[in-house]
Amino acid sequence: MKQTLLALCSFITLLFGANSLHAVNIEKIAPTFWWAGMKNTELQILLYGKNIASSEVSLSGNQVILKEVVKQENPNYLLLYLDIAEAQAQTFQIVLKQGKKSTTIPYELKERERKGCDIQGFTASDVLYLIMPDRFANGNPDNDIVKGMREDKVDRNEQYARHGGDLKGIADHLDYIADLGVTAIWLNPTQENDMKEGSYHGYAITDYYQIDRRLGGNEDFKKLTEKAHEKGLKVVMDMIFNHCGSENYLFRDKPSKDWFNFRSEYVQTSFKTASVQDVHASEYERKIATDGWFTQSMPDLNQRNRHVARYLIQSSIWWIEYAGINGIRQDTHPYADFDFMSQWCKEVMEEYPHFNIVGETWLNSNVLVSFWQKDSKLAAPRNSNLPTVMDFPLQGLMNQAFDEETGEWSNGLYRLYDYLTQDLVYADPMHLLTFLDNHDTSRFYQTEEQTANITRYKQALAFLLTTRGIPQIYYGTEILMPGDKSKGDGFLRMDFPGGWPGDRTNCFTAEGRTALQNEAFDYTRKLLQWRKNNDVIGKGSLKHFSIASGTYVYERSYQGRSVVVIMNGTDQAQTLDLTPYKEILPRQEATDFLSGKQVKLVDKLALDKRETLILSF
Repeated sequence: MKQTLLALCSFITLLFGANSLHAVNIEKIAPTFWWAGMKNTELQILLYGKNIASSEVSLSGNQVILKEVVKQENPNYLLLYLDIAEAQAQTFQIVLKQGKKSTTIPYELKERERKGCDIQGFTASDVLYLIMPDRFANGNPDNDIVKGMREDKVDRNEQYARHGGDLKGIADHLDYIADLGVTAIWLNPTQENDMKEGSYHGYAITDYYQIDRRLGGNEDFKKLTEKAHEKGLKVVMDMIFNHCGSENYLFRDKPSKDWFNFRSEYVQTSFKTASVQDVHASEYERKIATDGWFTQSMPDLNQRNRHVARYLIQSSIWWIEYAGINGIRQDTHPYADFDFMSQWCKEVMEEYPHFNIVGETWLNSNVLVSFWQKDSKLAAPRNSNLPTVMDFPLQGLMNQAFDEETGEWSNGLYRLYDYLTQDLVYADPMHLLTFLDNHDTSRFYQTEEQTANITRYKQALAFLLTTRGIPQIYYGTEILMPGDKSKGDGFLRMDFPGGWPGDRTNCFTAEGRTALQNEAFDYTRKLLQWRKNNDVIGKGSLKHFSIASGTYVYERSYQGRSVVVIMNGTDQAQTLDLTPYKEILPRQEATDFLSGKQVKLVDKLALDKRETLILSF
């Protein structure tokens, strides 16, 4: 890609030199190139440069047809819509003529390296490992500060500053990640965030086609994806269509005011996106929730503008085709326009039928979350076309259940049982992203004192990795990293110990971890390696039983094989009557995967306090 861009810049520079002051100066081209043979045969090319709208536009290419030239309020933009249905891979010419002077811009249609159906998305057979790139590992200190970018310091002692983690740091530790047993990595946003401060998290994008240079660059991202694939790891890319960073050139020099909601004037969102599906909601409530801005530094994109919509859709498809990613996590999904998001999901899945998209659906009930899943009866006749949604209600329950004594009708594991009895609201419960914590919530262990309760962790992880859905683990969970949201978001996103040269401890190695951390790591690795390629868990149905003696019992079954989980949710030993469970206990003896001990399954079963058994049949 770098060679293509250099050639493009050199070619344009020569032309500009020849045309002197009358030459057209193109500052941005988006997308920078495209591919022949895509299912959607319309291509939008956005050109940005001083007063280019006065140009007459023509094309010189084989079977490349200029359908429409769109000028905006701002004379610095031209939007070209091309029909490339019959076009083969080639470099064609875009000609901009002003008076007697003309500028020729070469544009490349590449040959596709892969078929759309070749890209395999993440499924319930996978476990995602969520990484915030700035906080995981610093593989290249030389790119910590990039000349010309607005934030020009690194301070690991400041929770909202950049810490220097990058793509090379992740690539250097892919063996650690693969050995842990997860099968996919989800990276918080890696696209450029050239903001003045506080954008280490990546959610204020200033260029949708550029990986942030402090993380590496486009080629580094592509190489990371290829290297991950070689190690059997899928890659999920975080994207944001609801808003961008205020330093994005599309906002600093707006094509038109209606590229952003409220005519580009800052109006704060209410954050109450339940109004989208609330049958009683006023139009005001809906509009302020979806069109309002997160912050003044994150202007809210207007996806009802067809040019904005096409720009965003193409940007996502560009990254799938360019880097071969396996999935997208869409930030703040319900805050964007429903119909646009539905169309985006539809187009992506048509181009890549085995792909997967998960939307951040941070809502407080399963009914509200289910509305956003593809084929939801609650949304009919509308359809989000969003394959996977995030199970935030279950996350909240898991952060309570393992701290409480389980009763027959309340608290503890009963919360989980009761919640799962309501899965009929979901079009597909297996397409729910399940998690104990992530970059926006307190970690499962909020304090270092809590980490002493290793049983709490083990029960929670066993449930997460054996129930329905697609599990996600937040980096550092495997070593009991704590994080309390009340202290600030930076405390949820601490540096992984050992990811920086000179770190006092290196938790990437057994020698660098404490005995307790190694116990948690080994337990996590054992479960993850067992779950990998285990179709009973990845594809199997779920059957569960109501709580008895404070114990939760459930079965996963697939094609004649099954796994039975028995979990004591109390701080006392229990004796469980096995009579109700005969239909899922085909033998009178089984081996517990976790301990390796033989378990007698005749009449009664004695369980230690908080004991968990995983039995395979």
